[in-house]
Amino acid sequence: MAEVLAEDGSKSAATQGGGGLAPGAFEQLSAVADAVLYEGYLLYPYRRSSAKNRVRWQFGVLFPRDWVEADGPVSPGVSGSADSWYQQTECLLRVREPDSARVRVRVRYLQMQRKQVEEAGRGPVESLHTGDGTVHLTFDEALPRECEVEIPLDELLRDGRTVAVGAVAGEDVEPLAEGAGRVVRGREEIRAETTVTAERLSDGVCRIRVRTTNTAPAPPANTARDQALRRALIATHTLIGGVGVEFVSLIDPPTDLQALARACRNEFTFPVLGGEAGDAGRVVLSAPIILPDHPQVAPESPGDLHDAAEIDEILTLRTMLLTDEEKREARATDPRAAAILDRVDTMPQEVFERLHGAVRSLTPAASTTPADRPQGTVASPAPVTPEAPADRPAWWQEGADDGLSPTSDTVLVDGVPLAGGSRVRLRPRGRGADAQDMFLAGRTAEVAAVFHDVDGSVHLAVTLDDDPAAELNNWYGRFHYFRPDELEPLEPAGDPDEPSAPAPAAAPARPTTDSETPAAEAE
Repeated sequence: MAEVLAEDGSKSAATQGGGGLAPGAFEQLSAVADAVLYEGYLLYPYRRSSAKNRVRWQFGVLFPRDWVEADGPVSPGVSGSADSWYQQTECLLRVREPDSARVRVRVRYLQMQRKQVEEAGRGPVESLHTGDGTVHLTFDEALPRECEVEIPLDELLRDGRTVAVGAVAGEDVEPLAEGAGRVVRGREEIRAETTVTAERLSDGVCRIRVRTTNTAPAPPANTARDQALRRALIATHTLIGGVGVEFVSLIDPPTDLQALARACRNEFTFPVLGGEAGDAGRVVLSAPIILPDHPQVAPESPGDLHDAAEIDEILTLRTMLLTDEEKREARATDPRAAAILDRVDTMPQEVFERLHGAVRSLTPAASTTPADRPQGTVASPAPVTPEAPADRPAWWQEGADDGLSPTSDTVLVDGVPLAGGSRVRLRPRGRGADAQDMFLAGRTAEVAAVFHDVDGSVHLAVTLDDDPAAELNNWYGRFHYFRPDELEPLEPAGDPDEPSAPAPAAAPARPTTDSETPAAEAE
């Protein structure tokens, strides 16, 4: 029997199994996993009175089932931004050592803790000033919880295993100075379980399923969300590792496993490979927010600001500009807010200058040849980046745009000239910058324009055939943009000796139905 300690040193639910599997693999992901755990914990300006901090805990929240479904079942998706009662991860692994393969699962979440300020002689109050000038505010905090299990793969293939991953109730009392009162921190019991199973799909390939469920009795159906959160798992996410196994990317799977990867059903979570890019599938991070494979915290970031969607430099500057009164309230709101203010107020100039960011895209990626490519991977096609003609002026010089016409220019793809009006099928690369591309793969579209970038690369603007808002988006000039290597022409290549046919006219807008929704906009 092994135990994992919560971040504050208290013991979480007991874990089963021995140690020693994939040593350090989970710890290498600690910064990213903690960013997931505390995403949105407290938002700028970090004050209790801020409207943004009155509706908290937006990702990976698992409530008791009856309370969640009081207004109807929740539709599952890969994002954990919708409240649910369970979270399911499915991922693929290759078995490298059949006789000794083991799987290690760590479930992490936050347990809400109610911080109630009580004044001597009066009882519960919203705020209290003590004689030493300190302000104490009633507020909801949260404690990190971790539960871990290690299981032989053979056992998972036979029966699977279910383990408790809950947390006990508790109460801590902190007396205030000069007998002014006290702060009572109370936690309700969290009841939850995680079931781990495996299924053999082919020789040497298995699918692992990890399903975490809130098993607590539901509060009354009319209970407010803030109250129901006291029995919920917050920011729930899972780390999966092991020995004798190698995990497969679901974003960019090898060719022979693409169909199996598409068949994986992930609900309210999104699994990606963790660690460094060359770690060969040592560990998976299944998070309630969409991340790329091998996510990393920027080395310039000096500490968590609880808002990974914001830019550190901007948040730091805004925090520096808070008034003294606002900073006092933020410090009284939560210890994590106080830590952010302390870090900002004492940040050395050289650390602040690094927050301005770094350019990491100027060095071209090294080519991977079949001889040095890791086993089980496939080469991604290199993006088409034609060089600008030598006789064309630089992009900042007069005349640089002469002769370019987005609506009539063409680009050759698989022997087919594509231009405005051409019909294509979308084949976005698995490691593109836009996570929404996964929803567009395989869909057909019409090219609206061909754009030449200042660096000589080419992008094609397209509109989706099944987008009911296509006509409106065309009018606004809102398109999806793809490189030539991400498009498959639907017209066959013509005879190079024959003149190319004129581009077909734009298809008329088709009627929409109530069941259709516009496709996600490309930025």
